[in-house]
Amino acid sequence: MCAGEAPLRSASLTRVTAAPSPSDRPSSHSVDRARVVASAVSALQGLFLLGFCVFSLVELASSGSDNPGRVVTEVLLVAVFAVGLLALARFWVAGADWPKTPTIVWNLLLLPVAWGLVQGDRALIALVVAAVGVTGIASAVAAHTGDRSGDASP
Repeated sequence: MCAGEAPLRSASLTRVTAAPSPSDRPSSHSVDRARVVASAVSALQGLFLLGFCVFSLVELASSGSDNPGRVVTEVLLVAVFAVGLLALARFWVAGADWPKTPTIVWNLLLLPVAWGLVQGDRALIALVVAAVGVTGIASAVAAHTGDRSGDASP
């Protein structure tokens, strides 16, 4: 009976030593916050683009347009980006490893848009667009995505 108890004790000791130390917990919370912020920024951008699609379709239906084909094509293109951003938001929350790069690229593309708004005398809107872009970039960079570059496995 004593021989059967020894493996149980060593197994329980292994579990205790494998547990994360309290000093590891604060960094994991900050990583989780970065993923949540990246997800929230992506979701808000996707919802904003969907709102733009609805607005464009309502405008088309109410006042017509010189070129309804252009408006519908624009709405479909913007809707594709909106769905992509909502998917990014979902995968950030799900813990996927890949959404970092597309999030950074999308938000980098917002910075020239903000500059164009500044040049068009829309400084307040430019400030909002730039702030959202920088927040998206910073949160994606800060988020831990399970980079395995330090692993010895092939």
